[in-house]
Amino acid sequence: MRITRPTGPARLVALLGVAAVGLSVTAVALPGTAGAAPRQPARPTIVLEHGAFAGASSWDGVVERLQRAGYPVVAAANPLRGPAVDAAYLRSVVEHIDGPVVLVGHSYGGTVISQAATGLEDKVKALVYIAAFLPDAGESSIGLTDKFPGSTLGDAVEPVNYTLPDGSQGADVYIKPDKFRHQFAADVPAAKARLMAAEQRPVAAAALEEKSTQAAWKTIPSWSLVTTQDLNIPVAAQRFMSARAHARTTEVDASHAVSVSRPDAVTRVVEDAARTVR
Repeated sequence: MRITRPTGPARLVALLGVAAVGLSVTAVALPGTAGAAPRQPARPTIVLEHGAFAGASSWDGVVERLQRAGYPVVAAANPLRGPAVDAAYLRSVVEHIDGPVVLVGHSYGGTVISQAATGLEDKVKALVYIAAFLPDAGESSIGLTDKFPGSTLGDAVEPVNYTLPDGSQGADVYIKPDKFRHQFAADVPAAKARLMAAEQRPVAAAALEEKSTQAAWKTIPSWSLVTTQDLNIPVAAQRFMSARAHARTTEVDASHAVSVSRPDAVTRVVEDAARTVR
């Protein structure tokens, strides 16, 4: 069978028709167009930064809910090498996004967003901390953890040594698989917790000891979700940091893996922050 391809204007129309398949088209009201609906303001992009012992997939339930509500979402990869390196990477992600941004950090990801957003107040309109660190300049994640009783992380982790390109030694820290669910995800179904343990992203031991140099929560409105059954970051530490930052704080009876076990609660806090962005 011979197929005849359209040429000239007919071919252009055909190509445009094919290109339109699968695209979502938004009608834009032109000045003077009778009956045109007013244009709705664009929603902020939600950028999610995971923490240690997790990955971007830990946000899946939150991403699904935010997208269903109409928000553009980016679940960024966190290198987990140290606040300075990780913040520089996240900052580059944010700078390539058009329009306003709401930055969300879980756990050590809170340390990263606090540093990455400094100086980006014209773009980053809200910070959301989910069972997270809100460090001030000169503070480290491990220092804030040890400031209050309640964390059992030290007994649950093991370091794995490796050689750096310059020949020096470094160490990555993992949660032991047999301790992962109790330590990190006690309210997550056992089968899911086993997957999370196998897929966990290690954090450089030096990253937890590296001191922050900036604290964006001093200049950007902040929200905080405190997890009262957390064995990684003591609830007293979360409350202290949230109060110091004057963050609008919500508490939930959940483990450290709250984005997996309670994505509904996390999404509500993120949306509360996003609704303030104009």
